[in-house]
Amino acid sequence: MRSPAWTGLLGADPTEWLLTSGEPAAVWIARTALVPGAPCQTAPDAGEDSEKARRAVLKDAGTQELISRIPDWEVESQVSGHNSPKYAPNLLLLLNDMGVRGGDDCRVERVLDQMCAHQDACSHFQSYGRSGHGSIGRLAEPVWGSLLCDHHAITQVLIRYGRGDDPRVRAAVDRMAQDITATAQGPAWPCIPDPASGFRGPGRKADFCPQVTVEALKAFALLRDEARPAQGPGAGHEAGHGAMPGAASNVVHGAVRTLIGAWIRRSTEQPYMFGHGYRFKIVKWPTFWYDVHAVLDAIAGYPEVWAAAPSGSPERRAVSEMAACLVAYNFGPDGKVTPKSCYKGFESFSFGQKKRPSPFATARLASLLKRFEPLAVETQAVDIRTLASSKGGSGTPVPPK
Repeated sequence: MRSPAWTGLLGADPTEWLLTSGEPAAVWIARTALVPGAPCQTAPDAGEDSEKARRAVLKDAGTQELISRIPDWEVESQVSGHNSPKYAPNLLLLLNDMGVRGGDDCRVERVLDQMCAHQDACSHFQSYGRSGHGSIGRLAEPVWGSLLCDHHAITQVLIRYGRGDDPRVRAAVDRMAQDITATAQGPAWPCIPDPASGFRGPGRKADFCPQVTVEALKAFALLRDEARPAQGPGAGHEAGHGAMPGAASNVVHGAVRTLIGAWIRRSTEQPYMFGHGYRFKIVKWPTFWYDVHAVLDAIAGYPEVWAAAPSGSPERRAVSEMAACLVAYNFGPDGKVTPKSCYKGFESFSFGQKKRPSPFATARLASLLKRFEPLAVETQAVDIRTLASSKGGSGTPVPPK
């Protein structure tokens, strides 16, 4: 049988190694995303082998230990911020990536109930803290507040865990659509001030925020096409950098192009705190913050933007370059991923150490890479050593070690 195109990018197929790895989450991902003809991970009937693998995930001691880490949402923002692996939405997204679903555990359901219970008059979901931004304190006493990096992450979590039909979640999705702005880079989501503290987040007011845009696009990708906004404030944006060639009227598609544009413009413009150099290309585990994985994961659900783009277009070229960087900077010649950067506190997990290949990290990145098979030929042709450096860099590309 002919090998799939994504394995050609790696020079090896890690699927069999993943299936026999003994790591439940990696086995489940391989069963549902990598085995030819396998049903998708969200299918109601995922097949007997896939469901057996998912039951093993739920029984796994590592899964149970991660669930036990989920804090009480009523005091969550006292202990962590959005860029922390302790932040409850980040833990919940990790668990969902591993195979945990709505209704699987009462501890998960409890925090989801708590998240649904705190929503402001504008339908933004809230977190509890001194500024609405976790560890960044502005107020003497903690209050319920919301930045878009709260609202988008929480909304994505609730949709992923099966609460997309809740009226509060539907209102939150509508709010996300209304918050799309004609930023200096194109239609996307900027930092919007928290009503409680006035804190707005980093960067220039007119610029888009890469992180909240990634989070919003991931959330919208989970919805049926008819549930996505077709028009919005940024749909006809022509100022600044403007819409890229072939921009569709769909405002979400415009935001996809804006996100891709941050990579295209990396040598002349860098969003504040969000660069595109070596650290962007090396995935930090567990992955939840802005990097090459986050961007590709956010745009993977919109092939009508990048796969349908004309050959040689900026979108196709940019996505192919990022996919090539994902491979070159994270996979070994055997098609396996040995983590190069890890958050503390996950040393007992395969993705939390840097000494040996991680089945989970390999499965996650391989399943993502597979989604970009339509660009396999262009990705294979990319020479990462010739890619332009990010603004502020040396101008010399840094090849993977």
